Amino acid sequence: MEILEKEVEEIRKSFEKAEREVRDYQSFLKLKEEFLGKKRGKITNLLNLLRTIPKEDKPKAGRLINEVKEFVENRVKELEKRMEEIRARRKKEVLDPTLPALIPEIGSPHPIRKMTQMIEEIFLRMGYTIEEGPEIESDWFNFEALNIPKDHPARDTQDTLYIDNEMLLRTHTSPVQIRVMQKRKPPIKSIMPGRVFRKDEPDPTHSPMFFQVEGLLVDRGVSFSHLKGTLELFLQTLFSKDIKIRFRPSYFPFTEPSAEVDISCPICRGNQKDCRTCGGTGWLEILGAGMVHPFVLRVCGIDWNEYTGFAFGLGVERLAIIKWGIEDMRLFYENDLRFLKQFSRF
Repeated sequence: MEILEKEVEEIRKSFEKAEREVRDYQSFLKLKEEFLGKKRGKITNLLNLLRTIPKEDKPKAGRLINEVKEFVENRVKELEKRMEEIRARRKKEVLDPTLPALIPEIGSPHPIRKMTQMIEEIFLRMGYTIEEGPEIESDWFNFEALNIPKDHPARDTQDTLYIDNEMLLRTHTSPVQIRVMQKRKPPIKSIMPGRVFRKDEPDPTHSPMFFQVEGLLVDRGVSFSHLKGTLELFLQTLFSKDIKIRFRPSYFPFTEPSAEVDISCPICRGNQKDCRTCGGTGWLEILGAGMVHPFVLRVCGIDWNEYTGFAFGLGVERLAIIKWGIEDMRLFYENDLRFLKQFSRF
């Protein structure tokens, strides 16, 4: 009897589940056949099982089986009635072929992806390749190989999300540069787009996750003038030929000499003291760059007496904010279609 009781309860539950999944007349017929079919229906199988029940248990077993049988039959009748009403209503509906068709909405790349593609296209035309690497990195690739040892003061500027003592979420895409230089011999000419992570509180200009594109060129005779010419061509192609570019001395552990690169404000052109984009200065900090430090070349097995190189890094969101006049970085990640649809025309 215990086996029968469990079987009856399982049939009741499976019917209720199957009933909720009925969406059309065909699925209704499938349900009806599954439970009330004359040959293999679950209720029919229960009735056949009644023959094997001991004589003294048959009255109780019969009541159990009849209860679940009536339950299923009544629910099937109600469901069949609803299906017939739906079929009748659909027959009355008239399709007007003269009505205009519903035009499906056409999607478009996310503005961050759109900006990344624009950057990639410019550098691909300059002969660069695109390289990628893991987002979970070792401390060695993220810091040590880039001339940032554990006691280096530059570590204080990196609010790093550590997984354990050795593994972390990369704070820049520079580890990809190390991997490329270890695997390939110069000449090397690549860009490294990807997500990076830092322990920042979200605000209009910061996010714990954002996108970077870094670039690397290593070959014989590479000088700072090559870096300057490359970045001028890139920025003037991305914004406009009228844009002015300014290099300011800076410091990065992995480049020497290093520079911060500014562009003239594309909004006010330096003519508005109350410009919200540049704060009235006429200039916008756009990226960091410099000549690859000899230590980094040596760590990667490249003879720094024979080869030199330059590297640069930029934030994709920052370029998108400047190019499209966006005031808050958080808009990129809120998934508001009213905001995202504006970029389908670009």
